Amino acid sequence: MTKLLSTAALALTLATPAMATTWTMTSTWPSSLELIEIDKYWVEMVGKLVDSDTLTIDFYEGGSLVPPGEVFGAVESGTIQAGADWPGYWAGRNSAFSPLATTASLFNAVDYVNWIKEWGGADLYNEIYGQFGMVYLPYGVTNNESGFRTVSQPIRTIDDLQGLRLRLSGLEQGRLLEKLGGNQVSMAGGEIYQSLERGVIDGAEFSTPNVDFSGGFHQVTRYWSTPGWHQSASVFGVMINKDAWDALDEATQERLKIAADATLLWSLSFTERRANEAYRQFEEAGIEINRLDDETLARIQEMANETIEQVACENPDSARVYASMISYLQDYATWRDASAPFNLGRTPDGPDLATIEACAG
Repeated sequence: MTKLLSTAALALTLATPAMATTWTMTSTWPSSLELIEIDKYWVEMVGKLVDSDTLTIDFYEGGSLVPPGEVFGAVESGTIQAGADWPGYWAGRNSAFSPLATTASLFNAVDYVNWIKEWGGADLYNEIYGQFGMVYLPYGVTNNESGFRTVSQPIRTIDDLQGLRLRLSGLEQGRLLEKLGGNQVSMAGGEIYQSLERGVIDGAEFSTPNVDFSGGFHQVTRYWSTPGWHQSASVFGVMINKDAWDALDEATQERLKIAADATLLWSLSFTERRANEAYRQFEEAGIEINRLDDETLARIQEMANETIEQVACENPDSARVYASMISYLQDYATWRDASAPFNLGRTPDGPDLATIEACAG
């Protein structure tokens, strides 16, 4: 009888479907900013690859559950299971988050994709986020940002930066701007429009042309200085509470990674197409667009290198991230430079690897 009861219990267990897992996920982006489309695409891909009986993700736009600046803490604590972000927002927790998000005059979008997928970058994301009990999936990349948009004074040379109060994100970026004579003002993306309109700041950077246009910046600025030397590319992704991640079976984890890879590729082509369209929209809106000359950009590169070396040597984690990045650039230069002019981007004359490796310990 005992054997029959055990057999019946086993049969009942096998016949009962596993309880579906539901994650709550939010973003740092409101629905008014086009960056949220990258987050939505990943959620959509997960929905296509993972059966709803296994995992469902309830996605909420930025600010609807917690303020954008509190998304990190909400995922870390397990209040929510996942949060879409730009790693640079958390540089106050660990300055190594800064190069995981963007670089000053160093990586382009293809460099980030190469480095993440084939040169060890993915491991560093998980190492740094892992310090806070999270798994990280990079799933979005954009190429260089628009540059600075100003209200009453165009920026055509370095001299034009003198004394300007400019909204700017990033640790290295702020220090570099100060070396160039400007003043960094930190504020959330949702505050930029009104700050420009009210004259609280002289100008601002935020994101790619399409995202800037979605933010309405053409309505409150007259000038646009390109290229975005301060952020030569940006990475976005999803923070996942490690306990929530570990509760998934390996097959589901793998599908979430596949969805991230698919979103990463899509995000590059999508945002480049949209940036191209938005460039024309800014022209049509009467914005004066000025590109810094190559000599000026070379000078900025030198100062960016100095800044990166200084910041990296303040934190071994940051130094290890930068050392990996610069090692990649030097390694990839062999083929990239040989394949010019059909290569993917430039090999910058970047920071000194030996200096940064020494700081990595």
